[in-house]
Amino acid sequence: MALPERLVSNEQIAAELGVDADWIAKRTGTLERPWALDSERLTEFAAVASRGALAHAGVDPSEVDLVLVATSTADDITPNAAPLVAGLIGAGRAGALDVGAACTGWLSALAMACGQIESGRARYALVVGADFLSRFLDVSDRDTAPLFADGAGAAVLAATESATGRVGPIVLRSDHSGSHLIRLSRGDHIRMEGQESFRVGVASLAQVTAEALAASECGLDDIDLFVYHQANSRIIRAVGQRLDLPPERVVDYVGRFANASTATLPIALTVAQAEGRLEPGARVLLAAFGGGLTWGATVVEWTAPAPALANGHPSVMPTV
Repeated sequence: MALPERLVSNEQIAAELGVDADWIAKRTGTLERPWALDSERLTEFAAVASRGALAHAGVDPSEVDLVLVATSTADDITPNAAPLVAGLIGAGRAGALDVGAACTGWLSALAMACGQIESGRARYALVVGADFLSRFLDVSDRDTAPLFADGAGAAVLAATESATGRVGPIVLRSDHSGSHLIRLSRGDHIRMEGQESFRVGVASLAQVTAEALAASECGLDDIDLFVYHQANSRIIRAVGQRLDLPPERVVDYVGRFANASTATLPIALTVAQAEGRLEPGARVLLAAFGGGLTWGATVVEWTAPAPALANGHPSVMPTV
C-alpha cells in the first residue's frame, strides 16, 4: 500500500463545513484522512504499492502478464493509469488496462484477473486499486467532504495447483436505477445522496455476503475475517449487526484511512495482515459497494505469510 503523507484532520474539515469535529467522527468514524498534494500523481503511488506487492510475492516485474488498475481518478483521461504503472515498475511484457466500477473496482479487477489465470491466459496478475478522491471534493459539502481520501493498494495473484489458498467465485452485481445516488460528472465534484446510499449500501452488502458464501459453500461461522469496503464505520457496523457478525472479526480502519474508494480493500488487507489478523489458512470475506450502482463479494482462502514492513507499507499476495 502507499498513502500520501499529508493528513487532514476532522478539525480542518469541520472548519470548512461549519460543524464540530466530533460530528464528523460520529457520522463517519474517520479521525483523519490522507490527501495528496497537487504535485503528487496517482500513478506513482500505484507503482509504489505494486513494487511492494511484487517484492513480497517474490515475482519479478518481467514475469507479470497482466496489470489491472481499478480507478475512477486517473491522472489523465488518456493515457490510462495501468500502462503507466506497468512502465514504472518494469512490467514490459504485461498487458495493462484500467477498470472502472467506482468503489467496487478492485473487486471487479480481481474477478478479471482470476478469469485470465483460470483460463490459462496469464500466470501472474497485478491488481491495483488507486484513487485520489480529494481532488474531486466540494469542501463545503457535508455529505462528501468528510468521507473521502487518497491512496493505493496492490496484490499479486498467481496460478497454483494447490487445493487450498484459492479465490472463490466472485459475485458481481449492478443496478442502474440507483445511478443518481453517487455521481462524479466531468468538471464537477462528487455528489451523493447520503441517507439513501447508506440504506442501499447496507442492504446490498448484506445480501451479496450471503450470495458469496453460498457460492463458496460455506457459512458465516467459517469466515475468519470480514473485510468490507471501508466507506464509513456506520455502514460497516450496520452490515455487521444485520448479519450478527462478531465485531472482532470485522475490519474497520476507517478512522485511520477514510474512504479511498478502489484502494480500501487492498489497504485493509495489507494492514490486517501486518497486524497479525490474517494467518495462512484463514478464510476472508471481501465485499464492496459503489456508484453505478455496483457491488460484489467473494471468499478468499489466505495463504500468504505475513510480510516484513518497509517504511510502514507491507504488501499482500493471495493466490488463485
